[in-house]
Amino acid sequence: MSEKRILLGNESIARGAYEAGVKVSAAYPGTPSTEISESIAKYDEIYAEWSPNEKVAAEVAIGASIAGVRAMCCMKHVGVNVASDPLFTAAYSGVGGGLVVVAADDPGMYSSQNEQDSRMVARAAMIPVLEPADSAEAKEYMKAAFELSEAYDTPVMVRSTTRLSHSQGLVELEERVERETVPYQRNISKYVMMPANAIKRHVVVEERMKKMAEDACTMPVNRAEYRDLSVGFITGGIPYQYVREAMPEASVLKLGLVHPLPRKLIEEFAARVDRLYIFEELEPVIEEQVKSWGILKAVGKELFTVQGEYSANMIRERVLGQRGQIQAQAQVPARPPILCPGCPHRSVYSVLSRLKIHAAGDIGCYTLGALAPLSVVDTTICMGSSISTLHGMEKARGREYIRDWVAVIGDSTFLHTGINSLMNMVYNQSTGTVVILDNSTTGMTGHQDHAATGKTLKGEVVPAIDITKLCRSLGIEHVYEVSAFDQEGLAEAFRRETQRDAVSVIITKAPCVLLKGVTFPDKCVPVSEKCKKCGACLRPGCPALTKNDDGTVSIDETMCNGCGLCAGLCKFGAIETRKAGRV
Repeated sequence: MSEKRILLGNESIARGAYEAGVKVSAAYPGTPSTEISESIAKYDEIYAEWSPNEKVAAEVAIGASIAGVRAMCCMKHVGVNVASDPLFTAAYSGVGGGLVVVAADDPGMYSSQNEQDSRMVARAAMIPVLEPADSAEAKEYMKAAFELSEAYDTPVMVRSTTRLSHSQGLVELEERVERETVPYQRNISKYVMMPANAIKRHVVVEERMKKMAEDACTMPVNRAEYRDLSVGFITGGIPYQYVREAMPEASVLKLGLVHPLPRKLIEEFAARVDRLYIFEELEPVIEEQVKSWGILKAVGKELFTVQGEYSANMIRERVLGQRGQIQAQAQVPARPPILCPGCPHRSVYSVLSRLKIHAAGDIGCYTLGALAPLSVVDTTICMGSSISTLHGMEKARGREYIRDWVAVIGDSTFLHTGINSLMNMVYNQSTGTVVILDNSTTGMTGHQDHAATGKTLKGEVVPAIDITKLCRSLGIEHVYEVSAFDQEGLAEAFRRETQRDAVSVIITKAPCVLLKGVTFPDKCVPVSEKCKKCGACLRPGCPALTKNDDGTVSIDETMCNGCGLCAGLCKFGAIETRKAGRV
């Protein structure tokens, strides 16, 4: 008897991989994709790892596929950019065992620095794309993706979005089907992508995509649901759910394979409905192709936006004209993101702010240093960019220009793509100070381990990369470790190193306050009679502190982690640290 469970979309993707007989999975954590790998790690039959970045993850999966087993890599949409180099070539070389790339897009940019559509990348790479609409389909589409991969000798992308990845649905669990390992056969013309071989493989890829587009017209993942023929929608993924909710009687062509598109099926559907809408989040990937075939009655982005998430209300407003009938959303107070109480980054940033030092920033919790009251981070582009940005500034304007600048980067991000940037500073004889905020985790995505924590995704204890030794191995003489809560030590190091005419690295060390097992024994307690109402303790913006009507300060004991930053900033002893629970 089969078992049914309510699963997140990400858990369902992992379950589908398990049932499909996957043996190797590699990923770098990135919201909204992170839980896929965390779920896969629970299956003993699958080797699962956190790779240092998405390019490496893709190459690990490609290698496993060439070795003859089913393999996958998982990433968020910006990770697809990092992995695009091997993925574009893997489309040419094809697969041994099935190879699936899971890309989780983020319409609405809930946790991302841009809003991009991975279907566009897959189309450029000539990789087919499946897009499930709920948790049950997420599981089944993963299994279908591996079948397609092996049948058509191609990597296959399964595209998710934040709404699918983090929504729950009922999923029927089935048994794992072990796949026989494909015997390895040496094939230089297939797997060695030198120009002479790649030219021939390009022809194979074009023929493969043409054949798949023809076959897509009869694939079960693409289906026409005919109801009221006066209106029809072409859609897929989560937007399909919005169509069914807002207009349950409308006819729908639900596309599960969103690249390549089933032209004949689309033309038949378009001919049968009076009004035709193409409802797809982000870019007009389907719409542009449909209109290029002469189906000009299709209405898409001229009515629906290319920005943000879609909803059933969007259809009600723009198709049915029911704007006045939609209940207004409740007005709730704004809740801007903020560093946690006790966060070591706040201590580092408060010193940089006091010294009026600008920071070229990077991707992580510490990006929040751009916000008031700290207001230290001036730039953030992508993973690992802080160091290269600082280098570019120095080469553009000279050493004096960056005397009041540093690059800030987290430990996980440094291992992701910061190492090459630091190497570039040394190689190209740059100067400048790099601050590595080492909080012993990948904090922003939920505290995943990495190569410097000494623990794998599977929980195995392994040798940890020593970041200090790594930096010195690049030939950097001036590498220093400072406690993230040592305000005077930090100030001294920042003053000294920003004036040094060389590359220097300051590693600020303190674990993330939310890591399991991290506790502060004390709480910070205000002593109102000593308070001079100067506001020094409030400047770092710790949410545990609030200003009273009389100008003194209150500290919420339930929020305070006892890091002592505020007490250290008070020159008058108006904040004391006491053992938790002591009055």
